[in-house]
Amino acid sequence: MATGINLQPMGHASIKKTLGSIASIGLPDRCIGDIALFLAQIWQERFPRGRYLRTRYYFITFIQTKKMKNTNLIPPSLLSCLITSVLFIQSAVAQNQATEKITRIGNLEWDLHEVTVATVKIYAEKTGFVSSGEREGGSFIYESGWTRKSQWNWRQPFGIEAKNNEPAVHLNFHEAKAICSFFGKRLPTDSEWTSAAFLEQRITPTQPFTKGKRYTYPHGDTPKNSHCLNGCAGLKGTAPSGSLWRGHGHVPVMTTQAGVNGLYDMGGNAWEWVDTAIGSEKVTRGASWWYGPKNQLESNLASKSPDTKVAYVGFRCVRDVQ
Repeated sequence: MATGINLQPMGHASIKKTLGSIASIGLPDRCIGDIALFLAQIWQERFPRGRYLRTRYYFITFIQTKKMKNTNLIPPSLLSCLITSVLFIQSAVAQNQATEKITRIGNLEWDLHEVTVATVKIYAEKTGFVSSGEREGGSFIYESGWTRKSQWNWRQPFGIEAKNNEPAVHLNFHEAKAICSFFGKRLPTDSEWTSAAFLEQRITPTQPFTKGKRYTYPHGDTPKNSHCLNGCAGLKGTAPSGSLWRGHGHVPVMTTQAGVNGLYDMGGNAWEWVDTAIGSEKVTRGASWWYGPKNQLESNLASKSPDTKVAYVGFRCVRDVQ
């Protein structure tokens, strides 16, 4: 933390820990110095027996709610720095905002659709992320056996540049999990995924869905509105003609009609990683453009090595909410 401030006389390592979090926001040194003195005063005068969380509480409460229970604790000269802190945090959140539309189902906030190429671009720009498929010169597709395709990766799922609204595929379980975490989310568990995919939970569902009904497919009683190999909506995917041994590739997110709970492509388009293990493998759900509709059924429990990276496996994220 390059603030030029000697923190040793301030009385406790927890103040330095607090300032470490504050400094990571990118505030000017002057503001960090003012906040340091303020926290030291709280520690030494207000809460002689206090702990780290009690000093941190007053600063973080202001940042999150822009108000405090006892505003007399804040010297007037410090208010401008606190306001600056709010703006810095809001800017940081906006820059690290995923592009997925969201909806709430129970105690989870769900991505309405699969994580897009646009979101992974944000992650890569912020972190320097290079996928295993990129590092190895190409990812995989199944063509009478696993076949590595040169330069096929999440940026170029079928050998050509993907549009921002295409689902991000060619990412393994660990990569998908890290991307969700970066945006303050996580991968759903298998039970969470199947509940959202098959059991209609909206208070006033759109037609033709009925609250409380468990459906055969994520799109309802039939798979006809999903994107799969055959027997579905009959959509043409984004893969260039002749690039695939089977199928036509995925379609951009929200191309198909919404299914159970208003979610898109829980059945078809791309398999989705979930954070549930079967032995050493991780579960994938929902099937993809490469498979027929029977693979979309709730009874179809597929799993893959967590290192798998392939053209028809993507993911979506959830966030825990109260």
